[in-house]
Amino acid sequence: MGRFLPPDPSKGDERTIGGYMAVHARPAAFQGSDSVSYSVAIETDRTGDTARPYGAYFLFVRWRRLGAQGVEGHLETPFLAHGATAAEAGTALGAMPLEEVKAILDDLIRARDPEPSRKWWDVMRDEDEYRSK
Repeated sequence: MGRFLPPDPSKGDERTIGGYMAVHARPAAFQGSDSVSYSVAIETDRTGDTARPYGAYFLFVRWRRLGAQGVEGHLETPFLAHGATAAEAGTALGAMPLEEVKAILDDLIRARDPEPSRKWWDVMRDEDEYRSK
C-alpha cells in the first residue's frame, strides 16, 4: 500500500530526472505517446570498455491498461551516460531534464510501433468501397 511522502525540494532539482526521484522519493512516471503509463528507472551496468567502465541507461516500465494492476512490458535505452563508477554514470544520467527523458520515451515508442502507412480513415473508406461492390 502506498503512502504519501511530501516532496523535499532540498534534495535536488526536480526538473531533472535524478532530482525528481530524490525530491519525491519515487520514480518519475510519464504518459507515453501511445497513451500508456510508464515509470522510469536509471540503471547502470558494466560496459566492457576500460576507458568508460560503467554506463547508465533508462528502463521504462509499461503499466497494464486493463485488468489487474501490473507490468505489461518495458523499453530500455542504450547507455546514455558513462562514468568510472556506477554511481558516477547514474548521477550523470540523472542530470537530464525531464523533457528530454519524455522525448526519449516517445522515440522508443515510435521505434517499436512505427506510424502506419495508411491512416485509419483511409482504411475505413476502402472497406466501405469494397462492401458496396
